[in-house]
Amino acid sequence: MEAVLRVENLCKRYRKREKYAVEGVSFTCGAGEIVGLVGHNGAGKSTTIKCLEGMLPYDGGRVEICGFDLKKKPLSAKANFGFVTDDHAAFVRMTGRGYLAFMADVYGVPTRERKQRYEELETVLRLGDAVDRLISSYSHGMRQKICMMGSLMHRPGLWILDEPMTGLDPLTMRSVKEFMRNYAAEGHAILFSSHDLPAVAELCDRAVLLKQGKQVDTLSLKSSGTEGKEALEERYFDET
Repeated sequence: MEAVLRVENLCKRYRKREKYAVEGVSFTCGAGEIVGLVGHNGAGKSTTIKCLEGMLPYDGGRVEICGFDLKKKPLSAKANFGFVTDDHAAFVRMTGRGYLAFMADVYGVPTRERKQRYEELETVLRLGDAVDRLISSYSHGMRQKICMMGSLMHRPGLWILDEPMTGLDPLTMRSVKEFMRNYAAEGHAILFSSHDLPAVAELCDRAVLLKQGKQVDTLSLKSSGTEGKEALEERYFDET
């Protein structure tokens, strides 16, 4: 399986702190694969993700996205992933449609493809008429939707999400899960951080378990039925 994301011995220490926030984390996310990043609050999930998407400089290790080293070729690496933050960062003085056009401009999406991309994503996320309203008027869930749409306008090889289901209604949540499966099946890779263990067990091929900044296990979740969920929950609670 081709590795879309490769993380080797990732280390990050914040200034004025003795201990590493993340130390020695290594895993891959292959084409067609969904990988979950799990752990208690403070385990290092968000720090890991922020290092992977370039928000935080890391102190050691190597990150490679679609064959591009994040430190040596940052623009090429960043052009190949889409990222959805847990705080739904967007330009709130733009309309939803304006924001999507902006994201398409940033990633160089051809004009002829933009309408089709929007229509595909609208069937999943159902933003409706709100796309022409200011993002500042959006609810928490609607901001989550527009951020997801923006992150996918360029159909990235790697889709990174931090708590993707937060604020979504049950119908949209089901549509997003189905979209994630289909997107991975098309040969893309998905990495998402979540406290929702049932969702991780349901969606993921593997789960990377972090504790106090260190990787304590990588679990295969391909088992059918409740076996994968039970194995993940048992291991998670053993480590928390």
